[in-house]
Amino acid sequence: MAVKEKKWQLKLYVAGQTLKSVTAINNLNKYCETHLKGQYTIEVIDLLVKPQLAEGDQIFAIPTLVRKVPVPIRKIIGDLSNEEKVLVGLNIIPVKI
Repeated sequence: MAVKEKKWQLKLYVAGQTLKSVTAINNLNKYCETHLKGQYTIEVIDLLVKPQLAEGDQIFAIPTLVRKVPVPIRKIIGDLSNEEKVLVGLNIIPVKI
């Protein structure tokens, strides 16, 4: 699977500038620049500002990362500090067997 062929559309739902939210944003930016350079868009959605947007992606915990494209939709909850878990969860790298 060649990552270069895909365009990744990611949404990160946060609640203000908490430590977990800032950590999740920083981790996501780092992972995307390392593994998806030039092939991704990140939309950060602050649910303190726009709480109505949580319903559309069924967000029940924050921070939550949602991969919209490529399909299928995938979600990862937390500050994204475990790089391998995030990359496997987004299907950027294969699961190690």
